[in-house]
Amino acid sequence: MEIKRSQSDQSQNPRNKNSRNSTKRRKIHEGFDHSNVEVCGKEDGFLGSYYEAKFVGKVGRNKIMVEYKTLVSEDDPQRPLREAVEASDVRPVPPVVPVSGFEVLEKVDAFDNDGWWVGRISGRCEDGRRYFVYFESSGDEIAYPVHRIRVHQEWEDGQWFIV
Repeated sequence: MEIKRSQSDQSQNPRNKNSRNSTKRRKIHEGFDHSNVEVCGKEDGFLGSYYEAKFVGKVGRNKIMVEYKTLVSEDDPQRPLREAVEASDVRPVPPVVPVSGFEVLEKVDAFDNDGWWVGRISGRCEDGRRYFVYFESSGDEIAYPVHRIRVHQEWEDGQWFIV
């Protein structure tokens, strides 16, 4: 899997509705190892988050069934949540990008509340082991240990881009 650096040009943003097309959806269905995926949260309060899941199977033309790794069923909290989601909201799990640290304003994902949330580094804690991450969608700024932060990557046309 190739990782490329992208310009911060909006035309390259996979969340830009004009960039979604049937070819991209087909690639999501067929173009990667289906065992491990991430599902983009689209509901209020979950926008900008990604949840790890396992691909279970196709459901019709544009949906797939997933089983979440960190979310549980409301009916039975002992069972993982399974749901049909739009194929365009699913991507492979991004590759690990090794880093020795983060820079202020760097776009990152922080693991919290069972998913990965997009934010920006806003500072480093005095202890040197944690970074503050600012989340534009909520206005929250939270300190996270390095192991709960990853480089933010975008999945576009079958490739990963660091933005």
